[in-house]
Amino acid sequence: MADATPRTVQLADEITRRLTQLSRRLDQLPADRALKVIAHILNPDDGVFGRFTQLVETGSRFVRDQAERGALPTEVWLALGRAANELHSIGLDLDDHKDALTQFGARTGPATARPPVPAPLIARRHR
Repeated sequence: MADATPRTVQLADEITRRLTQLSRRLDQLPADRALKVIAHILNPDDGVFGRFTQLVETGSRFVRDQAERGALPTEVWLALGRAANELHSIGLDLDDHKDALTQFGARTGPATARPPVPAPLIARRHR
């Protein structure tokens, strides 16, 4: 079996390049179109955020096995595990708002009759 590592590294490089490209394009979109893209990115079923979280969780399992064998320090696994847990937790927080994002992302045609009302930005954390 051929070593798939170079192709896998190329794939990771391509994904990184494409995410950079997506970020730049998102920054240039009008607000309504940008929110549709954000809703798609954060979609818990097939969005980028969920898949990235899954990737970090997979990496954490791999690194745990390596740490158990003594190939890596335990601290590496603990740090990656914390990152995976935090991403999962953030995903749950975002999940609370998926309906609002989905509804906005599904809108087509003219805007609603009532214009949006600005709201003060207040940090509320529900955990």
